[in-house]
Amino acid sequence: MDEAVILQNTVAELVTANHILFDRGIVDGFGHVSVRHPLRADHFLLSRNRAPALVTAEDILTFDLDGNIADRKNEPSYLERFIHGEIYRVRPDVLAVVHSHAVSILPFTVVTSASLCPVCHMSGFIKRGTPVFEIRCHAGEGSDLLIRTPELGRHLASTLGNHVLVLMRGHGMTIVGATLRQAVFRSVYAEVNARIQTTAGTMGDVTFLTAEEADAADATGTTGINRAWEFWALSAEQTATRLRGA
Repeated sequence: MDEAVILQNTVAELVTANHILFDRGIVDGFGHVSVRHPLRADHFLLSRNRAPALVTAEDILTFDLDGNIADRKNEPSYLERFIHGEIYRVRPDVLAVVHSHAVSILPFTVVTSASLCPVCHMSGFIKRGTPVFEIRCHAGEGSDLLIRTPELGRHLASTLGNHVLVLMRGHGMTIVGATLRQAVFRSVYAEVNARIQTTAGTMGDVTFLTAEEADAADATGTTGINRAWEFWALSAEQTATRLRGA
């Protein structure tokens, strides 16, 4: 396939990912999603500083792993673009990154006795011992909790390690995937899992998936990503059309 077509298709899918994440309630006016550049592994694609629901193909910029814009230099960019660049730098297996502030996730970032664990067959990718990034360990007690520098991005990437999900104390979550669709899928069902786990916890003791169940459920769930994406994309486009007033 022609390289220009490959890039065009990747940009189009990234726009759809932004819209899906808004339509599914994972992001609102804030949060962002990126994809590794399909032709340059040391670069990634990310929207300019704009609400995800409003992102268009014209908003997509190319960044190097240091968070520098490689094409349209004067465009405003997300403050936390370093989340993406530093994860791509140390995780060659990662092709997409989602950062969000989903409300249902936040309690698991601040309650030290509560750990996000897999409770249903759609969230097997969540493993026991989900790491929580504590920015105070790296930025002191007076930060705004944002990943504003490459150094903080490196610390976040280190906390993520080989996991697919890292929680961020008082801030949100960052999720990675081997494809853009997988990262979006995981973001949606991490939020679903958090809601189920919170509700179940008010009823009594919670039975979590075993490690073996989680692995099996993850493998099965991965086969259904395109099925979910097709529906979510249609719903998201209808929402985007309504927001545009078309």
